[in-house]
Amino acid sequence: MGLTLAEKILSQRVGREVRAGEIIVCEVDVALTQDGTGPLAVQQLRKIGMEKAARPESTILFIDHAAPSPRKELSNDHILLREFAQKTGCRLSDVGEGVCHQLVAEDYAAPGKVIIGADSHTCTAGALAAFATGMGSTDVAMGIALGKTWFRVPETFLIEVTGKMPPGVCAKDLILHLIGMLGADGATYKALEFAGETIAAMPMHERLTLANMAVEAGAKVGLIASDEVTREYLESQGRGAEYRPLSADPDADYERVIAVDVSQLEPMLAAPHTVDNVHPVKELAGTKVDQVFIGSCTNGRLEDLAVAASILKGKRVASGVRCIVVPASRRIFLEAIRLGYIETLVAAGAVVLAPGCGPCVGVHEGVLGDGEVSLNTSNRNFQGRLGNPKGFIYLGSPAAAAASALTGVITDPREVMDNAIAR
Repeated sequence: MGLTLAEKILSQRVGREVRAGEIIVCEVDVALTQDGTGPLAVQQLRKIGMEKAARPESTILFIDHAAPSPRKELSNDHILLREFAQKTGCRLSDVGEGVCHQLVAEDYAAPGKVIIGADSHTCTAGALAAFATGMGSTDVAMGIALGKTWFRVPETFLIEVTGKMPPGVCAKDLILHLIGMLGADGATYKALEFAGETIAAMPMHERLTLANMAVEAGAKVGLIASDEVTREYLESQGRGAEYRPLSADPDADYERVIAVDVSQLEPMLAAPHTVDNVHPVKELAGTKVDQVFIGSCTNGRLEDLAVAASILKGKRVASGVRCIVVPASRRIFLEAIRLGYIETLVAAGAVVLAPGCGPCVGVHEGVLGDGEVSLNTSNRNFQGRLGNPKGFIYLGSPAAAAASALTGVITDPREVMDNAIAR
């Protein structure tokens, strides 16, 4: 019996064939922390006298979740990370560079790499056929210091996706639909391996969205085989030499196979307060929104900003709605400026913030008032996620977010967008 993509990656890193259920010790290619979890990792290493990094050139400390810092306590955490980077030679990604997961995709992830991060959405890099997963701060601290960690090799669900996406529908709608099917714990510690004709035709920015939200069904990793799309993406980032084809064996042993035909898929939303509370947008249409957030590691890429700009071009955000736009990286921000997307969004009344996580985790920049509603392109809508447990968060695509910003109520994007620019 052949190997799944998760088994194949880990087998190659361990140097022998491994199967689902085995406990292994594996070398780590990339380790990352961010300013919400990194200080604990550093403090733990100091406590046990192991303030070091086995691979400083591929250990990155990101300051992105509260950047710029909104209060002195977080500023002191930032100082701690900067000092650790200077002492150990680790790389520091400072304020304004962007979200850790986007920057890992741009600069570090590649087929066959093992990536650990003290952030649950580290799984984003699985779109490039990397075994990338979030872990606790202490586990990542030891991975940084020792250059290796342990895993239980996960069983795999094969997500076989067929059909052509209808106009106005994108990867965000697909992953929300899948999470609604599986439930928030339906794939706990499983690998979700996305395959099929739809995935093969899917551009990298949408693959990253799928992998990013695999953890919202409880998955350990979200994986996509490397192919020409992967190669072209790595070449566009100046890392073409890191490409290699990598896929599951044709006779791989999957715990479960889930078939999804997207040809009839509609724009979807996750309603408060769980990501698996999924409904077609049309069922929630008309719900008043106070805020719209377009950005995050899920949907803050150039193509996402392009969709939002195409909907808002020459129009104005509805009165009483705050439309917050946050590019996922400095590179994306600069390209969006060059292409005119930022000018279009600002002219429409949007507020554009520095690259980073922005409102996503609710530390600053977009905290909701009591009873307010926000429609976000991010990945979580837990109660209190935008800094106020009395707020209400819906999750949707950039198209749904921009359409709702335009009308002031939850709106099916197909009502306002031209089919020619739907994706």
